[in-house]
Amino acid sequence: MDLTPFIIYEDEDILALNKPAGIVVHGDGRTKEESVSNWLVQKYPLAKGVGEMIRLEGKKNEDGTVSEGEIIDRSGVVHRLDRDTSGVLLLAKTQAGFDHLKSQFLERTIRKTYLAFVYGLVKEDHGTLNMKIGKSPSDFRKYSAGRGATGEMRDAVTYYQVLKRGEGFTLVEAKPKTGRTHQIRVHFQSMQRPVVCDKLYAASKPSILGFHRLALHARKVEFEDMSGKTQTLVAEFPEDFKHAFEEIGYKPKS
Repeated sequence: MDLTPFIIYEDEDILALNKPAGIVVHGDGRTKEESVSNWLVQKYPLAKGVGEMIRLEGKKNEDGTVSEGEIIDRSGVVHRLDRDTSGVLLLAKTQAGFDHLKSQFLERTIRKTYLAFVYGLVKEDHGTLNMKIGKSPSDFRKYSAGRGATGEMRDAVTYYQVLKRGEGFTLVEAKPKTGRTHQIRVHFQSMQRPVVCDKLYAASKPSILGFHRLALHARKVEFEDMSGKTQTLVAEFPEDFKHAFEEIGYKPKS
């Protein structure tokens, strides 16, 4: 796997990709497959070990002891995009770059903008989705907002603006203030407006507008580089988004 053509920004410490849909950011310890993190280490060997590793829970043995869990290598990973989400992904080539970006994520000064097609009509032209997110009680893979969610409930805020409405869909711009797992997907699902072709949160919905994967694209990220200069990175839309825009007669902003 070569992601070099998808590099949209690079300096000594930080790199950004326009991640294609269908590629995982890092492994999960259960399956063996190519990932962005693996590619980064292959291209930049000094990035090996940069960031924070994760240790999985150990398995319980027959004698009652618990074996040590496997360590997941997430070299260079500062934040994630879901496998089927395309768009801007920031990576760290050095530990200094990682720490610099991580602090901005923690302080919520990094600004992210997504575009998504959702099912149905979103009535309000703009709004704020301020609903805490926890685990779904029905499926360990899913998260849930509001009543029924279990476990730790974490604050989650998403600002949105409607860009275009059509027959059975709404095109929205979403700006998450927080960065919870599946946040945009969960927040719109809580409105009964799940993201188009979301096979986890809208499995029974038909594929529309030509999408065969999650209709979610990380369009723009704004952050400060190591010198303190603001960098604004924009990820070109993939072909499925371009075809959908053409079908509905929408011209995206540059």
